[in-house]
Amino acid sequence: MVTVAYIGFGVSVREYHIPYVENRDDIKVKYVYRRQEDIAQFAEYEPYYPEIIFTTDLEQVLGDDEVDLVVVNTPDRFHVPYAKQILEAGKHALVEKPFAPTAKEAAEVFALAKEKGLICMPNQNRRFDADFLAVKEVLESGKLGKLVRLESHYDYFRENGWYDHLGTLYNLAVHTVDQVISLLGMPDDTHFDVRSIHHPGVGDDYYDLEFYYGNSKASVNTSMCVLIDYPRFTVHGTRGSFTLPPVIHNSGRKKTVGRHVISTQPAPEERWGTLVYKNDAGGTVTEKVPVGCAHYERIYDSLVAAIEHGEEKCVKDEEVIRVLEILEEATQIAGSHAEKEKREG
Repeated sequence: MVTVAYIGFGVSVREYHIPYVENRDDIKVKYVYRRQEDIAQFAEYEPYYPEIIFTTDLEQVLGDDEVDLVVVNTPDRFHVPYAKQILEAGKHALVEKPFAPTAKEAAEVFALAKEKGLICMPNQNRRFDADFLAVKEVLESGKLGKLVRLESHYDYFRENGWYDHLGTLYNLAVHTVDQVISLLGMPDDTHFDVRSIHHPGVGDDYYDLEFYYGNSKASVNTSMCVLIDYPRFTVHGTRGSFTLPPVIHNSGRKKTVGRHVISTQPAPEERWGTLVYKNDAGGTVTEKVPVGCAHYERIYDSLVAAIEHGEEKCVKDEEVIRVLEILEEATQIAGSHAEKEKREG
């Protein structure tokens, strides 16, 4: 049994963590810690979790011998300090994305975890998105032949962009870049096109990040200027092609006060993928590929296996560091537009 405590009680904890562990026999949620000044923000949800101890005393959590794992769900700037504090207290840590601001800081945290003999991992749960799992299934089937091109799009239409400051890469690309790395491994080469469309010089609201693998290529794309349904994934191989509809954004969904219940229902048929390929007889085959539900519980499957049985983590340290290196480089490119604006202004 792994006993868990959460730092933070926002949407992430309530919708992407607790619902995926609350009915497990191998995990028990004991605490939610939040600072005194943060209590009012989500206090109305607390009565729906009577089995959890809510506290403003972090030492109570870190000093409890029963607690094995502490999960950090806070604003980004607190991720590294909390992770180090948790590890120093002898607890395993799961940290929300982005794991750290820089690859260097991430390496320091991983080194501390290794020194202490503890598990520390980011919550890269979107490796287990339903649509991404469908892409993996198609690639593993071999029906596409050898991979030639993979496009990953996560687009919006927002007339004022996403942020009026740098941050889109660290909040969106952190997931999609990780998906590519987890699927294809470390790229042989990269090329980054990052722009500031709505807030020149201070924002990163458009990017096209390219990853080269031998004779194949993958790209991660986000734009705030897409007003049509652009496919979420498009994959081309030597024998066929596959495409999936765009993601349905949850950002505008109204929140209902209460205990969140996850859906295990598959996606409706209009959200399924389309696979077209040449079979061994030379004929053209068209198939609809079902899209199931997300399996974010697999992050916890991996943590339990690592903590209790010494198995390898599903998100490897070197993958985390490479993703952060990519985000750093791409963000620097976005920031370079500021200098260009000064020169031309």
